[in-house]
Amino acid sequence: MPPNAPMDMTPIAKMLIGAGLVIAAAGVLLLLAGGKLPWLGRLPGDIVIKRENFTAYFPIATSIVISLVLTLLFWLFGRK
Repeated sequence: MPPNAPMDMTPIAKMLIGAGLVIAAAGVLLLLAGGKLPWLGRLPGDIVIKRENFTAYFPIATSIVISLVLTLLFWLFGRK
């Protein structure tokens, strides 16, 4: 390919459209759930530290679950 040849942007465009559809679907699901998912952020392993004027929240278990779900989805849809 010559140095000044235009790049084929089709794969990037498809990826962006797919990501937009996934984000839109997640938004619709949140709307249908009333803006809250009762189990999200309250899993065993999520750490909450409350003091008088301070609250710290470390969603360790929730992060692991979301990571596993996304990994599974990317693996399923990424296979050719």
